[in-house]
Amino acid sequence: MSGTYLGMPSFPKAAKDAVHNVTLRANLRHATHTIRDKRAKAVAELEDWALLREAGKQIKDHTLRHLDRYLEQLESAVTAAGGTVHWAADAEEANRIVADLVKATGESEVVKVKSMATQEIGLNEALKAEGISAYETDLAELIVQLGDDRPSHILVPAIHRNRAEIRDIFERKMGSWGRPAPDGLSDSPAELAEAARLHLREKFLRAKVGISGANFMVAETGTLVVFESEGNGRMCLTLPETLISVVGIEKVVPGWRDLEVFLQTLPRSSTAERMNPYTSMWTGTADADGPRTFHLVLLDNGRTGTLADEVGRQALRCIRCSACLNVCPVYERAGGHAYGSVYPGPIGAILSPQLRGIQSEIDVSLPYASSLCGACYEVCPVAIDIPEVLLHLREKVVDQGGKGHRLEKTAIKAAGWILDHPAALAAVEKTASGTRGLHPGRPPGAGAWTADRELPELPAQSFRDWWKKNRT
Repeated sequence: MSGTYLGMPSFPKAAKDAVHNVTLRANLRHATHTIRDKRAKAVAELEDWALLREAGKQIKDHTLRHLDRYLEQLESAVTAAGGTVHWAADAEEANRIVADLVKATGESEVVKVKSMATQEIGLNEALKAEGISAYETDLAELIVQLGDDRPSHILVPAIHRNRAEIRDIFERKMGSWGRPAPDGLSDSPAELAEAARLHLREKFLRAKVGISGANFMVAETGTLVVFESEGNGRMCLTLPETLISVVGIEKVVPGWRDLEVFLQTLPRSSTAERMNPYTSMWTGTADADGPRTFHLVLLDNGRTGTLADEVGRQALRCIRCSACLNVCPVYERAGGHAYGSVYPGPIGAILSPQLRGIQSEIDVSLPYASSLCGACYEVCPVAIDIPEVLLHLREKVVDQGGKGHRLEKTAIKAAGWILDHPAALAAVEKTASGTRGLHPGRPPGAGAWTADRELPELPAQSFRDWWKKNRT
């Protein structure tokens, strides 16, 4: 996985500043509560939601078990339809492939559909290093790009910004990226959307190369599918002469009947809509319409390694609906930036460490960025048991060692021995009660537990002694 977000501190350190940001917490609370309330109503309209959820889970599990076969079928279908398939083992290879394809057209600008895969590999930065400007066209992604910011939500990347902040970004930055914001721009949603529309229209009309991801790829026909709500994706997918799609290998589904399930579950779980406003599908190229050249870059970047983990592989079922973020009490308070990844929230806490490996400070801490309340599992439309995977990854973190975990193992081993020997336990209890006046409220070495709490005061008499005096 790309190192774009690596080098960040551990989740507790990154989240510490976020939870004290009053504006950020207000923005997050308002947005997540609004989205999840609407989603709950949309889901409640379907009496067979539980069956659709189970169907989505089984389709994904079946596909992952036979991923090699379906990817080969997809490659054959895309090639037969006039497209070209490229295989990228990691972020570096994917970025090199895309940069070479763009340079081969002679162009120095590209327009982009919102794509988490391209953010994952740091494509914009890689293209910039090659002298190619990549323009985000999704409204929220545009806000993030103009603000020299990072996305903080899967569905709403600029969820941490309010309308006044967005207006200020447009007024300060739009002119340096293209058409400036209109004079006297207010913070009303209609005026902000119109400013973005005017700014982007010029880019759509002159762009010769478009870059996208895909929500799904249909193996039997080689069809790619993009769900979006604004229409910018449709512009990027149809107007340019060359289209390059970078897609994770786990996004494939066997056939059209399988896609039908996700056409029902994804819109309701993500935007709380019965049907997506814009669902774009394309198969290869056609002489009469759309791009004349189509390239599909199939991205591994840690996915094959994740697939080998029988417990952790369920994270690859994810259809990027973001429902888990909107119900998570940790995400609501910490925000997306604290996760140090393009994939924030509960799904990011299990996906990022698997794609990148559990080595960096941030990835070691992500499996612990959860209260294990289980709300994420309850809303997941493909039934990913995120708490189960979190515990599984915590075991891996402990197994690989580290100072804190070695001390913890030693303490647990000592406690186990004491509990197995009643005489030793009685001596410890008596000593602890007799010296209770000397115990500090925040003992050294326990800062992770005592930063926001004090240890409870020990009673003057142990339960064992009380029992001997009152129940003999």
